[in-house]
Amino acid sequence: MISFKEAQKQVLAQVNPIQEREAISPVQGLGRVLSNSVPAPANVPNHDNSAMDGYALRFSDLHSEQAVTLKVVADLPAGDLISEPVQPGQAIRIMTGAPIPPNCDCVVMQEVVTRDNSYITVPGGQQQYQHIRKAGEDIKIGDEVLPAGRRLKPADLGLLTSLGISELSVFRRPVVALLSSGNEVIEAGNLLKPGQVYDSNRTTLHSALKALGVDVLDLGVVKDNRAEIERVLHRGGEEADAIISTGGVSVGDYDLIKEVLIKWGNIHFWKVAMKPGKPQAYGKLGRALFFGLPGNPVSGLTVFLTIVRPALLRLMGALDEAPQQLSVKFRGNFTKKHSRMNFVRGIVHFDATGAWVETTGAQGSGILTSLSKANAFIIMPEELTKVSDGDMVTVQLIQYD
Repeated sequence: MISFKEAQKQVLAQVNPIQEREAISPVQGLGRVLSNSVPAPANVPNHDNSAMDGYALRFSDLHSEQAVTLKVVADLPAGDLISEPVQPGQAIRIMTGAPIPPNCDCVVMQEVVTRDNSYITVPGGQQQYQHIRKAGEDIKIGDEVLPAGRRLKPADLGLLTSLGISELSVFRRPVVALLSSGNEVIEAGNLLKPGQVYDSNRTTLHSALKALGVDVLDLGVVKDNRAEIERVLHRGGEEADAIISTGGVSVGDYDLIKEVLIKWGNIHFWKVAMKPGKPQAYGKLGRALFFGLPGNPVSGLTVFLTIVRPALLRLMGALDEAPQQLSVKFRGNFTKKHSRMNFVRGIVHFDATGAWVETTGAQGSGILTSLSKANAFIIMPEELTKVSDGDMVTVQLIQYD
């Protein structure tokens, strides 16, 4: 049995990012991973423009202390352009975002100006270049807008579109084969007989994989039959970039997944000093990475979130992401009776006093409500056996996307 940190390290070491690329439009880009950095093809903004609704004018026409009267000679809405230089004593009514007219180097917001027909009175105390957004103030031509390995978010896609970019180069989506194993596992919708359980693992993991942004090859439920397990796993090894199974990696007489993997592929390790989730198996089968997760629902999802998810992100070509961790006060009391890394399901609360965390209740590895309610794991390292009310603890926020 190896430590949790060593398990993370070994799993990541086996992952080679996908190299195949494809071209897509920004509207197709949510969750995709950029295969190369994106340089800015233009300045943002691409021209000096007004940051306010008001009046564009020549700063040299103003007085530092006394009010000045100027004549308004034109209106300039956003999207229009004035090419004629503004003359001494003149002003232009200007809207937010409109290009600054030639000769103008000051915008006075409309709230401080008094207007009488075609004339405005501007109070003293204005500043040169005030309320003017300079060309390239946000982004300059050639600046790196987004790096290679960036998982694209809605704001990223809006930013790229604002630069006139209509095509992106991204890595191909990984294909992940998913299966559940066990004679006791049945599909929802069937009558549940004594000793049987519904296949919640496949639903949970299928959803987690789609949230991450990979394509799922659903291989269904496989019974405890060596030939059938070999057939399904060989298909996964041929058609997928990674295989995820649940169940069949413990030490029971019918835990055949591990046996098939040893026979036809290779296995790196299969026990991790963590709770929940000690029985695991990692290796390769055909061209695919293999992730054998425990059959208990909470164990399987916990292992996916803490070990498998970072590995799949690397497979996608994404930049490594540090887990989102906080140090907060614990409310309640919790004791563990083992020396494994414990991922206690918790709820982090944010209120006027700050942040604090409590457990979600009973922590059994089959109690899926403990994870359904949770927004974080309370991390109890190997050497920590107890946390009491008021203790500071480390929490890791649960991330699916």
